[in-house]
Amino acid sequence: MTSPFNLRRAARVFHAGGLLAYPTEAVFGLGCDPLNPDAVRRLLALKQRPEQKGLILIGADFGQLRPFVEPLGEAQMAPLLASWPGPNTWLLPAAHGLPRWLRGSHATLAVRVTDHPVAAALCRACASPLVSTSANLSGHPPARSALKVRMALGGRIDRIVNAPCGGATRPSTIRDALSGRIIRA
Repeated sequence: MTSPFNLRRAARVFHAGGLLAYPTEAVFGLGCDPLNPDAVRRLLALKQRPEQKGLILIGADFGQLRPFVEPLGEAQMAPLLASWPGPNTWLLPAAHGLPRWLRGSHATLAVRVTDHPVAAALCRACASPLVSTSANLSGHPPARSALKVRMALGGRIDRIVNAPCGGATRPSTIRDALSGRIIRA
């Protein structure tokens, strides 16, 4: 686990519009403030990722993600809530007026309650969910250590939260909450 001091420093970078790299369940994530359009566009440019693909948000709990999505009925929400925290990302209807830079060309938003202790602590320190995409250039293998992030992305990231990734060997599963369809296994 990283120190509270390091989490506070990362939160300051987050609130100043900076880019963070941090460990998740399987790989290092690259993130920023989801409501800061300049930070998100900088992240997309760094990754060479088109805006229309949309992004994933991670939170320490569903309460952090709730303002960004339209929850479904109790029966439809049950599988999501039962799978969290954990490496399970769900597509939920995007909240009315959610910026395109988050949802891309979709009517849904990908969200996950992380079970990685450092990623969750970072979300709590920032008092916000984080954009979470793999810390690599599009088409390149994802980084699984702070050193690999530094080698791949160098000084283009404002802060790396150095801690080990979780034990998952694959990125999170992505499912559509309305249909149950698996988008990424």
